Amino acid sequence: MVLDDLGSSLRGSLDKLRGKSRISEEDVDEIVKEIQRSLISADVEISLVQELSDNIKERAMEEEPPAGTPARDFVLRIVYEELVELIGDSTELPLEEQTILLAGLQGSGKTTSAAKMAWWFSTKGLRPAVIQTDTFRPGAYDQAKEMAERAEVDFYGNPDNDDPVEIARNGLEETSDADVHIVDTAGRHALEDDLIDEIEEIEDVVEPDTSLLVLDAAIGQGAKDQAQQFDESIGIDGVVITKLDGTAKGGGALTAVDQTDSSIAFLGTGEEVQDVERFEPDGFISRLLGMGDLSQLAERVERAMQQTEIEEDDWDPEDMLQGQFTLNDMQKQMEAMNNMGPLDQVMDMIPGFGGGIKDQLPDDAMDVTQERMRKFSVIMDSMTEAEKEYPKAIGASQIERIARGSGTDEEDVRELLQQYKMMEKTIKQFQGMGSEQEMQRMMKQMQQGGGGGGMGGMGPF
Repeated sequence: MVLDDLGSSLRGSLDKLRGKSRISEEDVDEIVKEIQRSLISADVEISLVQELSDNIKERAMEEEPPAGTPARDFVLRIVYEELVELIGDSTELPLEEQTILLAGLQGSGKTTSAAKMAWWFSTKGLRPAVIQTDTFRPGAYDQAKEMAERAEVDFYGNPDNDDPVEIARNGLEETSDADVHIVDTAGRHALEDDLIDEIEEIEDVVEPDTSLLVLDAAIGQGAKDQAQQFDESIGIDGVVITKLDGTAKGGGALTAVDQTDSSIAFLGTGEEVQDVERFEPDGFISRLLGMGDLSQLAERVERAMQQTEIEEDDWDPEDMLQGQFTLNDMQKQMEAMNNMGPLDQVMDMIPGFGGGIKDQLPDDAMDVTQERMRKFSVIMDSMTEAEKEYPKAIGASQIERIARGSGTDEEDVRELLQQYKMMEKTIKQFQGMGSEQEMQRMMKQMQQGGGGGGMGGMGPF
């Protein structure tokens, strides 16, 4: 995506400032050029790129850094603030009764986004409903119905009715008990007059509180014209950026936000209904610059624990800090981590672990890590309960049996046991923390030092 390359190049430039107490004009010029190069290659409009780079250069040269602030931290703060300003606030979506209208071209991801947004609202205690009005695309009804079932939310559509306006009207009546109505509309391969006329008629009927434009992150400069026409037609309040899990540039979406004077509402980060994030500019830019995003991380952790379906009397993570750490604990940890989503996304949210550290890993490191976790899980499934509770008692004959039962090599089993020992050692370090202040000190060291040393033996899976 646009900001992946930008973040990588920015971190490289900022690292060159390490150890410097003052910043020169040459230093600023180099960083500004990196920003310009990354944004332009990502299809961000030239005028936006110029405005951002001018602001950064002006502030870096004219503002006086606080006493004792290293040059790198000073410039990092300016870049952070200017990027947040460029992207703008998150679209206002109150947790109350409302109707949301989705617009966009065919293939932008509207139908998937409707279900994802409905699922998100359901996690906030609201009752959402998806209303499918697309009578143009074959299979639209079936896809929307399936996605709504996966999201476990109310759904209305009528495959026997070819009048989208009537479907929208009936949908609101049939789902009147819902708190949030999300109306999915038809798209086309290009902006056509009949598409604009249709969506305007639907808007008149549903009277949306918010109209969101759904954009594929891969869209380029064409986003400007598309956003302008939809904005003139129904008024765009926010943008949903989809397919951010791929290699898309995403710059066109930023251009669309600027063109419509709107904001970003949601980010689609994968194919599952749970792969959606409410856009928060501070955390997003913080993640980009390798500073982590603890609020988003906390939300994913809570969701993962719920998905893992662990009851309090069955397994409580805090118990690990009080008593013995077993392979059962390790397996439950791995299940929860798997439910948090792709490992590279999770790493970006941990202060000190995303950004620079991830940049240094091989391209396939995350895939290898997740495959390794899956193999470890299979091995543990082949163990007896006693072996998982007392792994130190596992000897050569048991290793041979476990390997045979799991279809893996004996070396794989030994690797799992070695990983367990390293994690047990780390848990004991946490158990030795006598106070909350000590824990905070360790977390601060992790953030400042890049995270690698702070976790000691807890190497990647």
